[in-house]
Amino acid sequence: MAKFSFEDHPHRRYNPLIGEWIQVSPHRAKRPWQGQVEKIEEEKRPEHDESCYLCARNTRANGEVNPDYQDVWSFKNDFASLLEDIPTGSFEKDGLLKAESERGLCKVIVFSPRHDLTVPEMPTADIKKVVDLWAKEYAELGSKDFINHVQIFENKGAVMGCSNPHPHGQVWAQESIPDIPMKKQKAQSAHYADKGTSLLMDYLKIEQKEQERIIFENDHFVALIPFWAVWPFEAMILPKRAMSNISEMTEEERLAFADAYKRMTVRYDNLFQCSFPYSAGIHQAPTDGQAHPEWQLHMSFLPPLLRSATVKKFMVGYELLANAQRDITAEGAAARLRELSEKHYKG
Repeated sequence: MAKFSFEDHPHRRYNPLIGEWIQVSPHRAKRPWQGQVEKIEEEKRPEHDESCYLCARNTRANGEVNPDYQDVWSFKNDFASLLEDIPTGSFEKDGLLKAESERGLCKVIVFSPRHDLTVPEMPTADIKKVVDLWAKEYAELGSKDFINHVQIFENKGAVMGCSNPHPHGQVWAQESIPDIPMKKQKAQSAHYADKGTSLLMDYLKIEQKEQERIIFENDHFVALIPFWAVWPFEAMILPKRAMSNISEMTEEERLAFADAYKRMTVRYDNLFQCSFPYSAGIHQAPTDGQAHPEWQLHMSFLPPLLRSATVKKFMVGYELLANAQRDITAEGAAARLRELSEKHYKG
């Protein structure tokens, strides 16, 4: 019998951050594609759209007029999923039916006054202003006595539920720590208690030694495909030093983070020569007033595209009912992204 190969044979990979497994079926990636094929037409957008509620000087649905902002800008979401001023309440029945009130705030972070740009098309210096505002929002929202978690994220592309193409992201701050960050909290705490070191810093040492899944790096950050990645071209940006939250970044590190953010998204766009959709977000220490030496900040990118600009990966069947599954190995995805140019395909 042939020797087992991670590149050829079905296997499972463990995600130590959340304590879950991913099914990998690399042999399936070799089958011919006979599914849906669509023609993609690049949308040409104006620098300023009079109908866009995020463009400068325009009126939003609640009647407020946007300022004539010149770079980044944030405001409370007009249709927030979390509200600050609500009564406290809870419900429980027989230990099976449980509910409780959840206070919080939601803010919109507008990356640029230019309606026609996306992150990979923005200058690094302008992306750094986004990083600066993220750090400010994390510190200010996290300082509120009822806020214990601050989630920074960006949805790019209509397929990711982004209803407005103007470059922007969101920040949700809330009382409780959501499920995925809580799983990472528990895993990192257990690792730190056992070894006295950071789980992700120890993991990064392995990646830097093996080099198989690293896409690129700069002086302060490494971009890689996690060994346990679920989505075909899922990626992670990790700091090279211990860093529990974005407030700990130096000015130089903030610029390097912006550089990594841009370089990662340019490679995504170049992969299928389209405006590559994704959900991206930063996981970092809770804002519960406690020290969290176990936490290591990291930014995750979760894109849905599989084989082309039109062939998407959906979580269906086995993935919804049993276990996450992927066909392209993390090593194969890293190799494809690593070989791409860092000059945007639009020129």
